[in-house]
Amino acid sequence: MEEIKEDCGVALIRLLKPLEYYQQKYGTWMYGLNKLYLMMEKQHNRGQEGAGMACVKLDTQPGHEYMFRERAEGSNAITEIFGKVHKNYAGMSAQQLADVDHAKAGLPFAGELYMGHLRYSTTGKTGISYVHPFLRRNNWRAKNLCFCGNFNMTNVDEIFEKLTLQGQCPRIYSDTYIMLELMGHRLDREVERNFAEAKAKGLTNTDITRYIEDHVRMSNVLKTTMPDFDGGYVVCGVTGSGEMFSMRDPWGIRPAFYYKDDEVVALASERPVLQTTFDLECEDVEELKPGTALMVKRNGECSIERILAPRGDAACSFERIYFSRGSDRDIYNERKKLGEQLTGPILKAVNHDVEHTVFSYIPNTAEVAYYGMLDGLTQHLNERKIKQIEALGHAPSHEELQSIMNAYVRSEKAAWKDIKLRTFIAEGNSRNDLASHVYDITYGSIDAGKDNLVIIDDSIVRGTTLKKSILRILDRLHPKKMVIVSSAPQIRYPDYYGIDMPCLEEFCVFRATIALLKDRHMEHVIHAIYEACLEELRKPKERMTNVVRAIYEPFTTEEINAKIVEMLRPSGVTTPIELVYQSIEGLHEAMPGYKGDWYFTGHFPTPGGTKLCNQAFVNYYESVEKDIATTGV
Repeated sequence: MEEIKEDCGVALIRLLKPLEYYQQKYGTWMYGLNKLYLMMEKQHNRGQEGAGMACVKLDTQPGHEYMFRERAEGSNAITEIFGKVHKNYAGMSAQQLADVDHAKAGLPFAGELYMGHLRYSTTGKTGISYVHPFLRRNNWRAKNLCFCGNFNMTNVDEIFEKLTLQGQCPRIYSDTYIMLELMGHRLDREVERNFAEAKAKGLTNTDITRYIEDHVRMSNVLKTTMPDFDGGYVVCGVTGSGEMFSMRDPWGIRPAFYYKDDEVVALASERPVLQTTFDLECEDVEELKPGTALMVKRNGECSIERILAPRGDAACSFERIYFSRGSDRDIYNERKKLGEQLTGPILKAVNHDVEHTVFSYIPNTAEVAYYGMLDGLTQHLNERKIKQIEALGHAPSHEELQSIMNAYVRSEKAAWKDIKLRTFIAEGNSRNDLASHVYDITYGSIDAGKDNLVIIDDSIVRGTTLKKSILRILDRLHPKKMVIVSSAPQIRYPDYYGIDMPCLEEFCVFRATIALLKDRHMEHVIHAIYEACLEELRKPKERMTNVVRAIYEPFTTEEINAKIVEMLRPSGVTTPIELVYQSIEGLHEAMPGYKGDWYFTGHFPTPGGTKLCNQAFVNYYESVEKDIATTGV
């Protein structure tokens, strides 16, 4: 019901054959370019604030460009950047476009290495200068680095300090730029190492250049760059000499999948992207393991190399619940399982009155969990029918069977997302009024005053859309009771690994808990946690524990749910409302292979995450105290 931004999606393609091969087999040397477009469009869900692409052309002559890049901002950025690329070919005849030698010699983006990126900002920084890929240029081809990633780092301040102690002076304070500079610095050292080796072998001039380009090891660059970073990441890059790489964080937080055959090596943030683009089965696609890197040398040799030892098993569960495409085989089944497991709590909320309950979902990302919920309810009804028939004690008549069998799960499309509110509407009252009409209802879909209405969502985070739009618009159906269901557990803690949820006070669960503490005159708990956070922040981050977790200990989930309803209920809405959340146990049962649950449990996989969570509570507490001192409220 609320848009949450996940920071990025990535796409890599390395053609392993000469361009002539693709022209002959597929009718175009643009095979790689076209596949990149498909991969990026299939990941449009992962980034709608900007997009960028890069290309490297192998074996160019001096005086000719060999690295190309296009970037654009906005939700139509993919179309814009590929439109700009194809403008280079406008006016050319079909015969000219089919001339591979002409393309290799003079056309931009006619290369063998392609890299794409979809961006969502989690830092609030916007502008074309923040759109990936980033580019570091040099007259030595091997020292040119183009870089992008799906990541957020928790310790930018520490890396920044390390760079400045080395004598560097970074121009921009951001994790992407600092990583580019640090990696570029290590790439320079790797080139210089090979330069020294070439000189020692007696090589001169262009023979030295060829030696360097043939012997650069990007694994050395990654092993000397990445150990200091704390965060969730998939980082990708290409060099001017034709090296390509992608590395996944050692905790396995952010996802990456790859495919290789004798024609192409490709990597993406999601498995079905590769399946659809290259017509593959699930088993054809491999997951990049935590701490490893996919490496493709300039000669096309492909390998998986261990860069860092695994540091945990923290693959992000919220990625599976919300962001990733539901068309993935495993994600589809996981989301259905999440919905099915809510059958018991939902039945309890409607007092087992299935006959007078209508079931629906908002938004579209909750549709798969909705199907799972219907499966669970259907199974419950079938079991009830069997017991009713068995309890008859005699051979049932046709009428008796018909009476029992006519019970069914009533599913309707009760709500629709009608428009997307545009941000240029700034005036408060107008904006709030329009926001309340983002959703519409199917009038007559329930029996007013008699039917309960159950709406399932994939997650409830801030509660803003519930308060401003959903609850009020659903109330127009006049249900006997509304039950709002979340297929995810209560989101209680911020994220620092690439999802736009950095502040505690944004979460309706946190705000409700604070309100409960104040209602029950337990403000001392808030102050005690603040002092405990300060104490933790004096320790090395590796020794810190997340003491913010104590804020929730005095209350049950049901108590917090009731307070959320009280806080989010729009004025004038008197219909009984109940919230039902997924349990932590249900989450783990639905997706046992994805144990990254810090949003719900506060168990951050990295020291940096724990540190920032403690700091977030300090920031919240001190901000509130400052407001009280300023306003007296």
